[in-house]
Amino acid sequence: MLDYGSMAAAIAGCDVVFHVACPVLANHTPNPEANLIAPAVTGTMNVLKACSEAKVKRVVMVSSVAAVMTNPSWPEGKPMDEDCWSDVDYCRTTENWYYLSKTLAELQAFDYAKRSGLDVVTVCPSLVIGPLLQPTVNASSSVIVDFLKGYLTLRHRSEIVISEE
Repeated sequence: MLDYGSMAAAIAGCDVVFHVACPVLANHTPNPEANLIAPAVTGTMNVLKACSEAKVKRVVMVSSVAAVMTNPSWPEGKPMDEDCWSDVDYCRTTENWYYLSKTLAELQAFDYAKRSGLDVVTVCPSLVIGPLLQPTVNASSSVIVDFLKGYLTLRHRSEIVISEE
């Protein structure tokens, strides 16, 4: 994804592109700017520029609720919609690098779409569940494991409580 030429070659001749790749690393990742944020943003921009060049009709970008839900100044009780973004400064302050990478990538994607006329839509799943492609539990699957072990509980639909154990 970081090699524009590879992206352009893969996308040439496509009518629709699903952009689903993004690094998902632990929050305590060394050098998050280089290992998480730059690949997410640069990879997304390479895909979008290659799509423009190839005259792709639509790009479906898989983002995340991470790009939406971390905004301490969002009014309580107000539904989160297209106007809600995770607070970039807050994500940096709390070192929530994955949320920051998804927010920055999506913001830049929509900015590029507006300037270029490329048709870009996003979906923002909360968890991605399916067969694991690696021998270890990934970030989404770890949420399920934590529920099963009793480390996470739900008080009601919108509140997850982390156990002190």
